[in-house]
Amino acid sequence: MPGPRRFPLPLIAAFFALYVIWGSTYLVIRIGVEYWPPLMLGGIRFLAAGALMYGYLRWRGAPAPTWVQWKAAGKIGILLLTFGNGAVTVAEHTGVASGVAALAVATVPLFTLLCGFFWGARNTRLEWAGVVLGIIGIAMLNMGSNLQSSPLGAALLIFAAASWAFGSVWSKHLPLPQGAMASAAEMLIAGAVLLVGSALKGEHLDAMPPVEGWLALAYLAVFGSIIAFNAYMYLLKHVRPAAATSYAYVNPAVAVLLGIVFVGETIGMEEALAMLVIISAVLLISLPQWRKPKPDLG
Repeated sequence: MPGPRRFPLPLIAAFFALYVIWGSTYLVIRIGVEYWPPLMLGGIRFLAAGALMYGYLRWRGAPAPTWVQWKAAGKIGILLLTFGNGAVTVAEHTGVASGVAALAVATVPLFTLLCGFFWGARNTRLEWAGVVLGIIGIAMLNMGSNLQSSPLGAALLIFAAASWAFGSVWSKHLPLPQGAMASAAEMLIAGAVLLVGSALKGEHLDAMPPVEGWLALAYLAVFGSIIAFNAYMYLLKHVRPAAATSYAYVNPAVAVLLGIVFVGETIGMEEALAMLVIISAVLLISLPQWRKPKPDLG
């Protein structure tokens, strides 16, 4: 009789980083944009995190990415970090509550499923039911006061989720650098692009940020980028995309709770109902993925 299936410790740690640490970053972004322009905040965050990781990995003897790998990392970094995380940061700067932002990003598994069509993925009826339910949830979310008061924020959040999903699926088909070097290269390129965007937009600091602003930046760079993002990239290589994006079940609840406790955010009945609908949709989509045997990657 076979013994119980073991769940490796690295996977447990990676899922914890996604579920808890990433859930907290929405609140920290909300705090950060009070002191930093949004594109500048994202650019410094990813450039600093990428530089630290790249330097450490090279010091440990990791090979530098090839030109082909740099190009692949640039594509994924721009999709996930410049467009994905950058759009979330700008949306929160427009006034969208951190919990609502996390809830909108919870639609990533829906877009992940749809993006699979580009590589011939076939979906079950249960997964299609999840997509339909998810679309209903998105509509309900947009009826809430948070997003109705910020149409730009609503559009940015949906764009961020779609971009993140496409990049997540595409990353499995590109010649990325090995291991954590992929994350370092992606952050370096994404951070540089965000800072260029910040300069073109004319962002500037009116005054040097206080300690709270620097702590928010440091938390996002170390915990949100180096730890949590690497955990996400690790999971993309070791579990199915739907499992890797399962943080969408937990992040909204973590973000809403932290927003209420620490900055007094509120969500209306529409957002609360939308949360239930979207999380139910994500569960419908992900259940068949969890049941499928993991393909042999050789």
